[in-house]
Amino acid sequence: MTQEDDALESRRLRLVVSAVLVVVVVGGATDLYFDAPTDWFTPHVLIEVALMLVSGGVALYLWRQWARAAAGLTLARAAVAERAAERDAWRQRAEAALDGLGHAIDEQFTAWGLTPSEREVALLVLKGHGHKQIAAATQRSERTVRQHAVAVYQKSGLGGRAELAAFFLEGLMLPSVRQP
Repeated sequence: MTQEDDALESRRLRLVVSAVLVVVVVGGATDLYFDAPTDWFTPHVLIEVALMLVSGGVALYLWRQWARAAAGLTLARAAVAERAAERDAWRQRAEAALDGLGHAIDEQFTAWGLTPSEREVALLVLKGHGHKQIAAATQRSERTVRQHAVAVYQKSGLGGRAELAAFFLEGLMLPSVRQP
């Protein structure tokens, strides 16, 4: 169901509930008019007046709450749209940096003389995947993945996955916080 369908259904529900409550108020007023009671403090009249007041009050309360909810929904949608725009802008800014990092990693893999399979395993290890995950993702046995990882560590002269990650990320620093 789309947002427009939800909004249309919500409007219909509001109209139906409000119409029922208004019918109770109008029906009670009409009944009292035709009854033309001489004494307004009979149980029949008091019950009808109470039902009319409660129905009218509930209708008014519901309309106010629906208006508040609609305003809140509008604000929430605007906030979501703003966050989506921020996310998209960040992705655009980060793409160039990530592309550059990807090229640098690829150049280093070439310098180490990694085979295409070893490159794939090394990249997945850098991304934090375990051997089982890599085996499942690459349709290889876990033993083969482990052998490729060992070959990567030997060719690079690194001691394992932590040193591999540190090799590429050690110099990565967040910018220092500047005081105004």
